[in-house]
Amino acid sequence: MLSYTEKIREIAGRLLQSGAVEMVIGFRAGTVPMMNEPHFAKTPAEAQRLVWDSHCGINLANYLTDRKEKIGVVAKGCDSRNIVTHIIENKIKREQLVIIGVPCKGMVDKRKIAMKCPGEITEVIETETGLTAKGNGFSQDFEKKDVLQHNCSLCIHRNPVIHDEVVGAPVEEQQGVDRYADVRSLEAMTPEQRWKYFDDLLAPCIRCYACRNACPLCYCPTCFVDEARPQWVGKSQDASDVRTFHFLRAYHCAGRCTDCGACERACPVGINMRTFTKKLEKDCLDLFGWEAGLDPEVRPPLDVYRPQDPNDFIK
Repeated sequence: MLSYTEKIREIAGRLLQSGAVEMVIGFRAGTVPMMNEPHFAKTPAEAQRLVWDSHCGINLANYLTDRKEKIGVVAKGCDSRNIVTHIIENKIKREQLVIIGVPCKGMVDKRKIAMKCPGEITEVIETETGLTAKGNGFSQDFEKKDVLQHNCSLCIHRNPVIHDEVVGAPVEEQQGVDRYADVRSLEAMTPEQRWKYFDDLLAPCIRCYACRNACPLCYCPTCFVDEARPQWVGKSQDASDVRTFHFLRAYHCAGRCTDCGACERACPVGINMRTFTKKLEKDCLDLFGWEAGLDPEVRPPLDVYRPQDPNDFIK
């Protein structure tokens, strides 16, 4: 994937030089290792700061909501699926976009790497298959496959589902991946066991809303947690308020989540947010044969009614 950087710069520079777009949204190197940040290039010179490596985990679809200009955007598989969802939900028009597709083999989990290093990481050197983390008095090597984000290790849509240009040949999609083993283990629990599981899972939450802010699906002008008339949920750290926020946010993502992992990546206390959305994702697949963001011409199951829809929940 390291070879993609020059191709991204070339495409972005050409698009900006020709006036085909007013801006290209991609990534630039962050100020600390493993923390690349969004870059909004408006000139060919600014496009030369664009980079691509295994630290480009932020979902750039988050920056497209309700924009009016013509935009180029760098998109890996999950980003492209969220762009499709944006198009379906009329948050941006397809003709506004020039999508620069990036075949992706997964993003690394900076927490996994930091936990295995004896001190602060000051430099990370990446190769095609591995990386080396360096700090004061240590240098540690990692295979990328051992430190991928969990959602990336389960991804079966690594190639962009929609694009106008592409920076490389398609990568091989993963086969035989059991994406819902963790969900089945939760389904097998008793109600009491599940309640305790989620209580323990959410105990560290500090209500910072980083998960909401990082999610490309959370674009309501006023979030339900900020609504005062009526007030749907309290602002306290009371366990019932914390649970209400997370459960309602997950339901708002039902049939829309692409498992991009942006919520987990943003969480400062390391909560496994995807526990909520993976169950809903599995239900949509089992009940409706639906995976979000694969086709801009197909409406999601919560948008349509069909007589053959499952209705066992009706008593």
